[in-house]
Amino acid sequence: MTKQALIIIDMQEIFFNSEENALYERNSLIKQTNTLIEKARAEQVPVVFIQHCEEHPDDEFYPGKPDWEICHQLKRLPEDVVFRKTRWDSFYRTGLLDWLRRNEIEQIVFAGAQTEFCLDTTLRNAYSIGYQQNILAKDAHSTLDSEVLSAEQIIRHHEYVWNGRFANVQPVEQITFGR
Repeated sequence: MTKQALIIIDMQEIFFNSEENALYERNSLIKQTNTLIEKARAEQVPVVFIQHCEEHPDDEFYPGKPDWEICHQLKRLPEDVVFRKTRWDSFYRTGLLDWLRRNEIEQIVFAGAQTEFCLDTTLRNAYSIGYQQNILAKDAHSTLDSEVLSAEQIIRHHEYVWNGRFANVQPVEQITFGR
């Protein structure tokens, strides 16, 4: 049996409590991410949260600010592991890789935000450091519109690039844990 972990990246309050930073399809994103969390817990698969931090006290992502908190709508438990990061890569200067190795994790299921930034950077690095059987939850990641592309276009483009290369892109309903 492949040992798995569910990693949820940067699902922080700023993306859910303001219209100007509202993630595309954010209500569905919460629902689908919570479904993933429930499926993982049912098979005793660890749930890991990644929390972006900025170093300047005026920034919304400064530790302790309301927007910085992990989204309260997620079914997070006190025993869930949380790694704080200061760059787009969830492995950079965090304990994530050591934790994965210590827990003998072989496959990562990814969800979170933002598609083209922290999720993309982390997914590609995970592949490069040896996690090559990963799954991306197709309907449990999102982003914002950019000046160039809509959020929907960004998501579709990245799923096309990732699928079969850096991860297998699967709808939440098809993702199974504990197998």
